[in-house]
Amino acid sequence: MSDPAPLFNPPPGTDTAPPVHLPGGWDEVLKGETSQPYFRDLWAFVQREREAGPVFPAPEDMFSALRLTPYENVKVLILGQDPYHGAGQAYGLSFSVRPGVRLPPSLQNIYKELREDVGFRPPKHGSLVSWARQGVLLLNAVLTVRQGEANSHAGKGWEQFTDAIIRAVNDKPERVVFVLWGAYARKKARLVTNPQHVIIESAHPSPLSVTKFMGTRPFSRVNAALEEAGETPIDWQLPAEPEVA
Repeated sequence: MSDPAPLFNPPPGTDTAPPVHLPGGWDEVLKGETSQPYFRDLWAFVQREREAGPVFPAPEDMFSALRLTPYENVKVLILGQDPYHGAGQAYGLSFSVRPGVRLPPSLQNIYKELREDVGFRPPKHGSLVSWARQGVLLLNAVLTVRQGEANSHAGKGWEQFTDAIIRAVNDKPERVVFVLWGAYARKKARLVTNPQHVIIESAHPSPLSVTKFMGTRPFSRVNAALEEAGETPIDWQLPAEPEVA
């Protein structure tokens, strides 16, 4: 994705700006969400933040989750809060980091639970791209963050946009499993109203709540719910060599 600023410069003779174009069929599903006034204000805010200092992820990576998991492919939604705020970490997938980046504590704990739950063999990287390509939408509720300042872009409009994504996934006729870790994510359960879907809730895998997260077996529960609906389960084992995003 190119520098976002020109996307909201109105064409000559008009008083409205063209919308951002989302990948993976999400434009059609979200029905003009990115042309709404709140999103225009949000986009302008993010641009000002980028001009003032480092903001993560890079513009071309903001919608990686949507690009790697097209709407029609979504089978699981794992919701995070906002991107990692360290340099080189975030690239648009919740809980995932680029190859070569040290695993954050939450991801280390996810790997530990995977090992106990499904016999996972931890690779030497933290890229979850292979999950995304299988239909796991790795969505953060807030899609950008100022370097070194967690939640610095909360309350600016991203939540309205990602709530629209969750509602769109809720509208799918096929079963989707929603994985909500921690109090923040669990509040989004109210958006999941279709009875064919399954919600798996627990404490967050961060060090502050990991004792309540360990042993909850979310990954085997996801696959059981998918198989019950006749859907292919997720292969949670990550490849030794990370897939390219």
